[in-house]
Amino acid sequence: MPKRDDLKSILIIGSGPIIIGQACEFDYSGSQSLRSLREDGIETILINSNPATIMTDPSMADHVYLLPLTTKSIIKILKEHPQIDAVLPTMGGQTALNLCIEADEKGIWEDFDVKMIGVDINAINITEDREQFRELMGKIDVPMAPQATATSFLKGKEIAQEFGFPLCIRASYTLGGAGAAIVYEEEDFDKLLRRGLEISPIHEVMIDKAMMGWKEYELELLRDKNDNVVIICSIENMDPMGIHTGDSITVAPAMTLSDKTYQRMRDMAIKMMRSIGDFEGGCNVQFAVSPDEREEIIAIEINPRVSRSSALASKATGYPIAKVATKLAIGYTLDELENQITKSTSALFEPTLDYVIVKIPRWNFDKFEGSDRTLGLQMKAVGEVMGIGRSFQEALHKATQSLEIKRNGLGADGKGYKDYNQIIEKLTHASWDRVFVIYDAIAMGIPLSQIYDITKIDMWYLKQYEELYQLEKEISTYKIDTIEKDLLLEAKQKGYGDRQIAHMLGCLESQVYNKREEMNIQRVYKLVDTCAAEFTAKTPYYYSTFENVIETKEGDVITANESVVSDKKKIIVLGSGPNRIGQGIEFDYCCVHGVLAASECGYETIMINCNPETVSTDFDTADKLYFEPVFWEHIYDIIRHEKPEGVIVQLGGQTALKLAEKLDRYGVKIIGTSFQSLDLAEDRGSFSTLLKDNNIPYPQFGVAESADEALALADELDFPILVRPSYVLGGQGMKIVINKEELVEHVVDLLRKIPNNKLLLDHYLDGAIEAEADAICDGKNVYIIGIMEHIEPCGIHSGDSNATLPAFNLGDLVMQQIIDHTNTIAKELNTVGLINIQFAIKDDIVYIIEANPRASRTVPFIAKAYKEPYVNYATKVMLGAKKVTDFEFKPELEGYAIKQPVFSFNKFPNVDKTLGPEMKSTGESILFIDSLRDDQFYDLYSKRKMYLSK
Repeated sequence: MPKRDDLKSILIIGSGPIIIGQACEFDYSGSQSLRSLREDGIETILINSNPATIMTDPSMADHVYLLPLTTKSIIKILKEHPQIDAVLPTMGGQTALNLCIEADEKGIWEDFDVKMIGVDINAINITEDREQFRELMGKIDVPMAPQATATSFLKGKEIAQEFGFPLCIRASYTLGGAGAAIVYEEEDFDKLLRRGLEISPIHEVMIDKAMMGWKEYELELLRDKNDNVVIICSIENMDPMGIHTGDSITVAPAMTLSDKTYQRMRDMAIKMMRSIGDFEGGCNVQFAVSPDEREEIIAIEINPRVSRSSALASKATGYPIAKVATKLAIGYTLDELENQITKSTSALFEPTLDYVIVKIPRWNFDKFEGSDRTLGLQMKAVGEVMGIGRSFQEALHKATQSLEIKRNGLGADGKGYKDYNQIIEKLTHASWDRVFVIYDAIAMGIPLSQIYDITKIDMWYLKQYEELYQLEKEISTYKIDTIEKDLLLEAKQKGYGDRQIAHMLGCLESQVYNKREEMNIQRVYKLVDTCAAEFTAKTPYYYSTFENVIETKEGDVITANESVVSDKKKIIVLGSGPNRIGQGIEFDYCCVHGVLAASECGYETIMINCNPETVSTDFDTADKLYFEPVFWEHIYDIIRHEKPEGVIVQLGGQTALKLAEKLDRYGVKIIGTSFQSLDLAEDRGSFSTLLKDNNIPYPQFGVAESADEALALADELDFPILVRPSYVLGGQGMKIVINKEELVEHVVDLLRKIPNNKLLLDHYLDGAIEAEADAICDGKNVYIIGIMEHIEPCGIHSGDSNATLPAFNLGDLVMQQIIDHTNTIAKELNTVGLINIQFAIKDDIVYIIEANPRASRTVPFIAKAYKEPYVNYATKVMLGAKKVTDFEFKPELEGYAIKQPVFSFNKFPNVDKTLGPEMKSTGESILFIDSLRDDQFYDLYSKRKMYLSK
């Protein structure tokens, strides 16, 4: 049975700005879905307010509406497109589902004769209304924890009295566990109950008996109209119940579940999916399992949509869940669809993995001073990484190397905790670094039984950790010239980095690398093929591992390397790693466009990234995907294997940029702006000399490496002074200080957190206007793609400011200075590609704050506002395929576009919400206004100074 013939035009609802609990996994699912519908000749209309996404590119849908996600916007679109037959709300997370329900309640779908596909409205209501869900589970004999619903404070108190503590409070119709909490003590209950009732849009909470210490699992399912169901992936949370799955370390496939229990869980999940409604598409089911021989199973919840976990499951298996779910929603059946991996079998199969994946969340607590860092039922992570390996240990190490938190893996880097009480405290109150603390506890000699009693992390995982530590101890008894090949190979197979092994052996990383070369211990690359090599895989999606060398009868030495190197000219694009505050989805957007542009120029494209939520890690974005840490050792091995023409570093944010120096030192060609120019822009002294030589004003500044030097500078610079470290992203550690006490306190704190850093002290231009420009330069010609004026004053990080395009309040004299300075700086830095320059304007003089010769956060925003593919153009300039003068620029924008920051402060209720030079926003939306008389602009402008914190 092929697709439905009554669906010619479909509306897709996106997920809006990135917030904690809903990140760029929905850009991935929405993009896949749009492409899937296009293949079938269906007209697509998209609504999403996030300009940094691939899905909002004009090429992705037939009609893209960058509008607020409200029913008012929905009505506007439906009036303009009366041909819309159906709405697909399952690709945009909870935001899209909630909007869909609201539109249904208001009768909008009925008024415009629009069907809902991919999910059933009753299914949403049943799964979100916890009382209805519990009743349904009772009918189909699926056990749940004792629980009851409260719609009032009094009812909540009665339930607590009946169940006793500890209890879980979960708010209905919320996202990322908002309003959820575990309550251990009666005195905390009233406050948390009130908060849950307030946060829930229908003022309802479910109160559960807390199943603390039970193990947590998730299954990802797909169902078609013939009721065929496949389970794509089983995911086990290493952290037990009590920590939100988005904040848990997760492992696929499930490691500690007996086959008998897994079969029971499968049957239960399928029964649950079939019971919640008659719909075709994806579903995520969560279970808890008792940590004893009985392995009792209870259902936690079911989400009738693609989720954060389905993005992870897609990348873990290579099975494109969002794409297939979309095909099912338009009437295809699983047996009619081709398996995207083998191209020879059908999609009606369940992937089997001959490797292990480990996901570790990435937090940003340093941006929320005073926040509660304990992990619980409410999600707090801002992103995640995934490692793929042949064993749990290898995958765990690769995931920790991907986090970009200055760790080289688990332990063996001199950065572990050594204080017994601190370790016990960190094990007891799960926090962002518990993955490392377990290793430290074992290194200290704390027995596994005690670690298990505190954490309730399954003993199998703890033994895996113990084995790693035993190996470290053994290696530490050797020196670089005495270590045996088998031992070094074992360390590499278990994921230890060369840097860690160098730490154990007391030598240099390069010596370990040379030793590996000498012993022929080489990385080999394996295909992610979903069917454990039972069928031939056609996907160019790889991970690395180490294998024993095989010697044939003829004496040939071989290892099974599945990544075949072609003789085409190649370009590697370095991805941007995990999402975090200061570096989000906008850099993934740039990387994807860089890959597509390089492909158009005739190159074979190779993507290296470790973020499972992104479009860049889709197996069909680049010609080859290496799902590997953006970590020097891994990258250098891939470069040596593939021998590319060069590497693009200026699209992947600070992650890729930080590797430029090493690439340059090892003679790898950097495509576009050279390392010397990138470094010159970062080195404040050299950059200021460049500005001085060209008569360009900049605030008085100085460089200090100690508190004494900072104090001496303060006399010359005058307060207020802006203090900032070098080579950081998102304004990390920046602060405005107004006296010597504050200056010393902040400098000492910074040098403790970032040792040996050069600190830049600028005289802060109080009351200045801030503006920024993005431009493309080919070394000689410059084209400014956009000049934005910030509504907030200078001193609030540009990522937290409302940026208006074009500028609204700068006279001709000021604009001309901005244009002249941008042209001069871009050429003087020998920029080839993109550059972003930030300005402070005071008394009609334009001062330079900083210049970044790379893609910036604002490039996707300008591209969407002006409807021009600027990253595509810039990449072609970097590759030398085009000059700036070869393009015909035709920006289109009536009125103004405003980039509005979005914050996730609701996850950290006790945090100071004032804004300053350190970035705190998690995402952004775009707002179009016809004129400055618009009420929304007036509202933003009137509040512009309220938040500045010094």
